[in-house]
Amino acid sequence: MPITSCNPRFELLYSTLNPFHLYQIQAQLITCGLFSLWSPRLLKHFADFGDIDYTIFIFKFIASPGTVVINNVVKAYSLSSEPDKALVFFFEMLKNGFCPNSYTFVSLFGCCAKVGCAKLGKKCHGQAVKNGVDRILPVENSLIHCYGCCGDMWLAKKVFDEMSHRDLVSWNSIIDGYATVGELGIAHGLFEVMPERNVVSWNILISGYLKGNNPGCVLMLFRKMMNDGMRGNNSTIVSVLSACGRSARLREGRSVHGFIVKKVLSMNIIHETTLIDMYNRCHKVEMARRVFDKVVRRNLGCWNAMILGHCLHGNPDDGLELFKDMVDPAGLGKRDSVHPDEVTFVGVLCACARAGLLTEGKNFFSQMTYNHGVKPNFAHFWCMANLYARAGLIQEAEDILRITQEEEDMPLESSVWTNLLNSCRFQGNVALGERIANSLIDMEPWNFSHYRLLLNVYAVGGRWDDVAMVKDLVKTKMKGRTPGCNLVDLKEIVHNYEVGRLLPGMIGELNTTADEMAVKRNQ
Repeated sequence: MPITSCNPRFELLYSTLNPFHLYQIQAQLITCGLFSLWSPRLLKHFADFGDIDYTIFIFKFIASPGTVVINNVVKAYSLSSEPDKALVFFFEMLKNGFCPNSYTFVSLFGCCAKVGCAKLGKKCHGQAVKNGVDRILPVENSLIHCYGCCGDMWLAKKVFDEMSHRDLVSWNSIIDGYATVGELGIAHGLFEVMPERNVVSWNILISGYLKGNNPGCVLMLFRKMMNDGMRGNNSTIVSVLSACGRSARLREGRSVHGFIVKKVLSMNIIHETTLIDMYNRCHKVEMARRVFDKVVRRNLGCWNAMILGHCLHGNPDDGLELFKDMVDPAGLGKRDSVHPDEVTFVGVLCACARAGLLTEGKNFFSQMTYNHGVKPNFAHFWCMANLYARAGLIQEAEDILRITQEEEDMPLESSVWTNLLNSCRFQGNVALGERIANSLIDMEPWNFSHYRLLLNVYAVGGRWDDVAMVKDLVKTKMKGRTPGCNLVDLKEIVHNYEVGRLLPGMIGELNTTADEMAVKRNQ
């Protein structure tokens, strides 16, 4: 008698499921005494969802896991936030006699790509050669992607050049690798000679130029893409609107807005948030607010984009009022069920500093830490220092700046927030921070945190030559240990971070071709 006759619901194991269905089916399998028989199929579904904890839980109940089961576990790790553990798992299985196949290495190289370690990639590459699967097309494609993500384009190009056959994924992978490391000239050259293109090909190059701070090329490529009859997707629209905002090209931004309205059946939260950000960057805060007011369900990224728009480019009081709506249980915030984060409070504190609201700023800073559990970073301290300085409280301003270099666990990545503060007209107080940092360096020239403070202060003022000078000084005095200063526009970080949380698959398409590989692998 077929297993499904015991309970027709088991047929769902051969169809698309959600985690809730899986838990129900698992309970029935245990009740019927069939869990051990169907556990490999159940494990595959949990692996597809990237639920690594439950995948491993089920794996422990499988007495003799075969190649397919082990491959599914590796795949689950590749979709999880712990891709490094896939490598540990893989080599443990090898010790137990596991014989990997080409499917194993596609997921495994995906894990190496996420970890960003070329050394691990080479080690797994050696295993692929040892098992005779290194010349299989999906494995070669995943290898190119892996080395590209690890920044080793020499090895990526070597694999690409030695391929006996290349498909669209091969070309997209190598172009994506060069775009990722900033070699846009080479990436564009390969793009021009590739035998065929799809929307991913265009998005890779468009995204590369956007990250390379070349919005003009983004818009040029978009126009060419439209002329070639290639219709973009969500990723394309996000990149093009970001380029319009970054270069303050309002006319082009409005044109893309019209394109969305005409060509897209309904706007989603990604389109709406990016439009808000674009209009804010073009100093059309009232237009951004019109878009915001029409959003039916707002998420944190949407709220942050509009709050930042008011606080940085418009009327600070409007930004503070919107913040109150966001957090007020009786207001709009209840409908959207969102809570402020570090980005929200950068905008709020900037508004207080611009408007000279000392008492309100101190209250918001306290709420941020004690009510909302947000740990302050350099941007928050800098806003407070300028707020104190504007009120004539120079000693308090100096004291709070000194806190930034005393916080040993303050992440270096906090420096990426500083460019936003250029929009807040705080440059006049750079001398204050410079004086404090230099006095600290004079007292303790070996202290890394003092140089970090000086570097951040110069970055806030847009003094990039001085930023470079500090980094060179640190290299000389501290044997190459340079403070982290991957400085980019904060509003861009806000946008990318929030959009990435909304549609990780979409953003992943801009950076990887893993989805394409999966499609090819299953054909």
